[in-house]
Amino acid sequence: MKIKVLAIGKTDDKNLQILINSYENRLKHYIKFEIEIIPDIKNAKNLSEEQQKGKEGELILKKVLTTDNLVLLDEKGYEFRSMEFSRFLQKKMNSGIKQMVLVIGGPYGFSEKVYQKAIGKISLSKMTFSHQMIRLFVVEQIYRAFTILKNEPYHHE
Repeated sequence: MKIKVLAIGKTDDKNLQILINSYENRLKHYIKFEIEIIPDIKNAKNLSEEQQKGKEGELILKKVLTTDNLVLLDEKGYEFRSMEFSRFLQKKMNSGIKQMVLVIGGPYGFSEKVYQKAIGKISLSKMTFSHQMIRLFVVEQIYRAFTILKNEPYHHE
């Protein structure tokens, strides 16, 4: 299985990007992994929230194959503990899917079409974080999940 993280907009903070790259490189020892950035919508200030979500949704869905398992990082999603998340990933790998795509949406969330295509939603916290921080958190949690599955001494519970 391959895991792809799709995110709207680039990361401006170089320090965050260094940390994201570090976990991305670590993950390659366990699984095929990729982060793909969808450029910010041009002239978004002139669009309503719904129009922006619609345009972002179209760009997201263009990047998703019909065989992909699309999972949204959404504040209303299921909150996993790290051990549960590792078991979730193990089940996905065992099911034989080729690619799971985790999507970090824009500032207003996702369009209805994206919600309809998704097989599930995950929330990393009840708190609100910047979209740039979420990238680091999700990549670290995927890395943590694989160290749990391999019984490596990264996670302590």
